[in-house]
This record gives sequence, C-alpha cells and structure tokens, in this order.
Amino acid sequence: MLQKIKNIYHFLVASAALIYYRFPAKELTVIGVTGTDGKTTTTSLIYHLLLAAGFKVAMINSVEVCFGPKKVPTGLHVTTPDPWPLQKIIRQLVDQGFTHLVLESTSHGLDQHRLLGSNFKIAVFTNVTHEHLDYHRTWENYLKVKAKLMLGAKLAILNRDDQSFKQLDKLAKKYQLRVISYGQQPGADFQPHKVKLKTDSSGFQLKGINFRLPLPGVYNLDNALAAISAVNALGVSFKAIQPVLNQFKGVKGRMEEVKNKFGFRVFVDFAHTPNALARVLTAMRLMTKKRLIAVYGSAGLRDQTKRSMMGEVGARLADVVILTAEDPRTEDVNQIISQMAQGCLKGRAKLIKQVDRQKAINLAVRLAKSGDVIGILGKGHEQSMCFNSIEMPWSDYRAVERALISR
Repeated sequence: MLQKIKNIYHFLVASAALIYYRFPAKELTVIGVTGTDGKTTTTSLIYHLLLAAGFKVAMINSVEVCFGPKKVPTGLHVTTPDPWPLQKIIRQLVDQGFTHLVLESTSHGLDQHRLLGSNFKIAVFTNVTHEHLDYHRTWENYLKVKAKLMLGAKLAILNRDDQSFKQLDKLAKKYQLRVISYGQQPGADFQPHKVKLKTDSSGFQLKGINFRLPLPGVYNLDNALAAISAVNALGVSFKAIQPVLNQFKGVKGRMEEVKNKFGFRVFVDFAHTPNALARVLTAMRLMTKKRLIAVYGSAGLRDQTKRSMMGEVGARLADVVILTAEDPRTEDVNQIISQMAQGCLKGRAKLIKQVDRQKAINLAVRLAKSGDVIGILGKGHEQSMCFNSIEMPWSDYRAVERALISR
C-alpha cells in the first residue's frame, strides 16, 4: 500500500513536469535501453553510431549527458534522472533542434514514472537477471516493470539468448510491436558468425560483413548486437556501422584500464550484479596469464539476497577475492562483507576482508605480480561513495593511481 501511495505521488510529480515543459519528447524519436546489465555501453554504442551517421542525436545515461558531441559527466548513483531535470533536458534538446534521443532506462525509473511521457519509439532490452529484488520482490515483477518500456513503442529489440526473451516476445506481440531479436541462438534476426573472442577484443561476422569490437567478452558482443539492431532499424547500413564500431573505445568505468609499469594489468569496472560480475571476471580470465585478483563489495540498503551470490561468483572465477566497502550507507559494512563471505565458501579463491576500500585496493596492487590481472569492481565511473547518508568524494580510478604510486 505504501509503495502504491508513493507511486501515485511520483506520477503526479512527473505529470506536472510534463505539463510545465510541454511534453517535449513527442517531438523526438526516443530509443530506450533497459536491462540489468549492459545498458550504459549499449546506450553509448547506439549514440556513437547514430552521431557518426549524421543524426542530430543526444544521449542520457549513467555516465554522461551528451548534446551531440558536447558531454556533461553525471557520476550519478541513479541512472534515470527525476522527472523535472529529465524533462528540462529533453525540452532543451528539442529547442536546440535535436531529433533523436538515446535514453538509458532503469526499472526504478520506469516503475516510479520518472520516464512518463518519454514517448519511446524503440525499446531495447539487454538482459533481465537477478537485481533489485529488495524493491521488486520477485524476478517476475522486475521483468514486468522492465516491460513497461514497450508501452507505446513501435519496435522491440530483444536478446534471444536471455531468459527473458520468451516473456518479452509474448508481451511485444500482445502490444502489437514489431520484434527484432539478436544473439547467438539459432533463429535470431541478428546472429553473429565466426565469433572470435580475444583478450581485448571481439571479432564476428554479421550479414556477411566482418566486424571488430575493441572490447572484451561475450557480454560486449551482445551489447554491440543490440546497438547494431537499433541503428539498422533507423536506416543506418552495416557498411556505415562497421568503421565506427571497429573504433569504439568503450565507456568510462567499464573495463577501463589503469596503465602501470609493473607488468600486471588493472581494470576498473561497474559490475555490481551477480551476472555482470560473472561476465566481467570471465572476460578478465582470458587476459590473465597468472592470477586474477578481484576487489569488490555490495551496496548497503539494497538487495541483500544477491550478496552471497556475489561472493560465490568471485570465489569461483578469481584466484584472490578481497571483499570491501561499496556504498554501505547506514548498514554495517562488516555485516555486508560477512554475508558475501558465506558465498565465498563455495569457491576456491583465497578470501581477504578489508573494509577500507582504499586499503583493499592498495593490498591488491601490493599482492599483484607480473602476469596477474586485478579487477576493481562495483563503482566504475561513480565519483562518490555513500556512508550513512553522506556522499563522500571517491573514484576507483584515482584510488588505483594512488595505490600504484605508493607501490
């Protein structure tokens, strides 16, 4: 009941913002991207492909707001802005002559009506896995909220490899949407062939054209296929897509390498769900000549059921797991780490607990030897960490630089 009352309030706030800014999204072609993982990279890929093709396109995701080539960092904990700042941005875009908007869309944003009136024409889904069950209670509820992205859309782009495909495909047909599927499963409209996953890149053939994505991992191949499906539906040819995709440099805080002179490699990544953690560590394992060291935590006042799962994933895929703080908020970070450590009992990795995130990163850098790979996971692009209700300045990238200097 309380949640329903809150959502009524959110609906009224969103409605007021829409009226004040005169329903600006109705004048744009809006491409919404949702999913548990991969939203930011997929959003960024779509934006770069459309920009290179000459579209007057803007983007709003968890890392930055882009007015064409102009970029404004966000560093947000919340991907989808509240209705008033969101509608203000969209009105500015319309007034400046933009025609297309790529908008990263969270389940909270969809459920709390922050995206009311966004007038999505294309709904892109990456995957729907375990996350935010503290809020949505069940995976089925979580999926239903994600599916709201399709309301009013004309086209749904779905991941045929994902567990959500059948349900979303059924809903899309119910809403009379055209469906384009992508993935490595037979029957996908965009199915890659001759896939080669290398340490720092992926190569694949699609519709007879060879592509190279300078990002590692199967998950980035999925993100690329989703983006290609979206822009091709808007009329961009594969030949125009190819050179842009081949040169895509990735997104800040997503497999972002911190260079050093010690012979090991360090990557900062936003992975903070069991699925994302598994995918990133699997990709890092391909790069590792010797040991894989993973440093991560789990956020306070968020889905507690995933904590032991996070511990299990790291202990199964890494050689050393260092559990630490990640936005503990008002929870006891030691308690969070203890809950994660229960999952680590199922794996083979050496477990270390260090509540101070800087000290945990320092320790990982001291332990690393030539040929090792370190993954600093969970914060990515974010520029703060929440203790109690205070956002303290924080950057994983800068923390790694400090650790390298001290070594």
